[in-house]
Amino acid sequence: MSRAVVSLGSNIDAAQNLPAAFDRLERESGFEVVAVSPIYRTAAIGPEGQPDFLNAAALVETELDPAGLRGVMRSIEAAMGRRRTGEPFAPRVIDLDVVLFEGFSGEIEGTLIPDPTIAEHAHLAVPAADVAPSWEYGTDGDTLEAIARPMRERIESIMTKNPLVHDRYATELEMEASRDEVYDAEIEGHVKAILERLGEDSHREGLLRTPLRVAKALDFLTSGYSTTLDEVVNSAVFESDADEMVLVKDVEFYSLCEHHLLPFFGKAHVAYMPNKKIIGLSKIARIIDLFGRRLQVQERLTNQIADAIEDVLHPHGVAVVMEGSHFCMLMRGVQKQGSSMVTSAMRGGFRQNPSSRAEFLELIKD
Repeated sequence: MSRAVVSLGSNIDAAQNLPAAFDRLERESGFEVVAVSPIYRTAAIGPEGQPDFLNAAALVETELDPAGLRGVMRSIEAAMGRRRTGEPFAPRVIDLDVVLFEGFSGEIEGTLIPDPTIAEHAHLAVPAADVAPSWEYGTDGDTLEAIARPMRERIESIMTKNPLVHDRYATELEMEASRDEVYDAEIEGHVKAILERLGEDSHREGLLRTPLRVAKALDFLTSGYSTTLDEVVNSAVFESDADEMVLVKDVEFYSLCEHHLLPFFGKAHVAYMPNKKIIGLSKIARIIDLFGRRLQVQERLTNQIADAIEDVLHPHGVAVVMEGSHFCMLMRGVQKQGSSMVTSAMRGGFRQNPSSRAEFLELIKD
C-alpha cells in the first residue's frame, strides 16, 4: 500500500459538489480515504468575476499505481459532469488531482507528480498539510506543515463538520444553518431538487439554506439508526430486591410515519416487574427515543420498546402502551383532527396475569 494526497476543488455549486466528491472517493475501491482536511474558500485564479473556489485535500492509502489512481480521479470527475477543455482557469464542477504520491516523482499524461506548484498556492499547501503535515516536499526537504504555516492566515476554513464523518447526527443545538455550511451534500441536493420540482425557487432568500436545515432535521429525527441499545443503556442496570411494578408514564415521544414521512407524536407508558434488576429512570425515555427516531409505524414501535426492556432486564413482565396522534390522518386523507391511536404490548406477567394488567391500565389513566 502507498500513500497519496488528492487535491479537490470546485467553483460551480461548490458547496454541494465538493462534499459529493468526498462521498464518491470513499465509495471507490482500490484505495481508502484515511484523512480529510477542512474545506477552504479561496479566490479563483484567472479572469475576474468567477465564483470563489472551495478546496480541500484527502490522504489515501492505495494499492493502485499513480496512473491507476489518477484514472480513478478522472472517472469521478466525468461522472460528476466535469469536462476538461484545456482552459486552465475555467470554472469547474470538480477538480480531483493526485498532487503527491509516496515514492513517485514523474509525469503522467502531462501531469507532474509531485505538483510543482504546491509551495506557491495556499489552496494546495494548506489542505495537504492538514492531512500529511510531516510529508517532505521539494529538494530542501521542508515538511508540508512548514510550507503551509505562513499561508494559513491567507485562507479561510468554512466547514464546521467533516463531510466524511457519517457516524454523527445533528443535535438540537446544531440545527441552525451557517453560511456555506454543508452537512450532507447528497441529501441537500435531493431536497433542493424537490423544492424546484414543486415549482419553488431554491435560490430565493427564504429557501436558500432550507436543504441544509432539512438534512440536519432528518438526521436528528432518524438518529436511532446510528445508536445501539447498549450505547443507550450504558451499564445503567442495577441489582435490586424490588419486586413491585415500576412504571414510567406520560413520556413524550415523536417519530416519523414510514408511509408518508409525516410526524406522529404522543405519550408512552412503560412498566416492568423487576427480576433482581432495575434500570436508570432516564434510560426508559432514551429507549423510547432510540426506536422513535426512526421511520416507524406505531405498532412496531410499541413492540420494539417492550422487547428492548425484556432484553436488558429479563423482568417478570413488561407492559407498554402508546397513545399517538398522526399527521397523516390529521392534516391529509380523512383529516380527523381529534383522532388518536392506542397500541399496547404485554409481556410475561402483564400478559398472563389479568390483575397485574388491570393495575397497570388503571395507573396510566389520566
